[in-house]
Amino acid sequence: MIQVSETAKKRVISLMEDEGFDASKDYVRVGVKSGGCSGLSYELKFDNQIGETDKIFEDNDIRIIVEKKSFLYLVGTILEYSGGLNGKGFVFNNPNAQRTCGCGESFSL
Repeated sequence: MIQVSETAKKRVISLMEDEGFDASKDYVRVGVKSGGCSGLSYELKFDNQIGETDKIFEDNDIRIIVEKKSFLYLVGTILEYSGGLNGKGFVFNNPNAQRTCGCGESFSL
């Protein structure tokens, strides 16, 4: 399961509306792909389609899709949002990551 903090929820809803998505019926697709300075990087986008191998979760009124291949890398992750002058945007607090890069956008196991 992936959790969504209150600050991330507010930002997700705002961005979904800006891009023509509806948070009450559309999804946030979270995934992992090869790349980044630590070996794996996070993907985050909006979607209104569910794939055959997708797992669906809901936390804090945000509907989340994770493709089966990415699921094991993301179990227990908390999606947060850090704003302000030194904010990074969306932050993945992933308990499975053994090493992360300085920017927080990639990790290794």
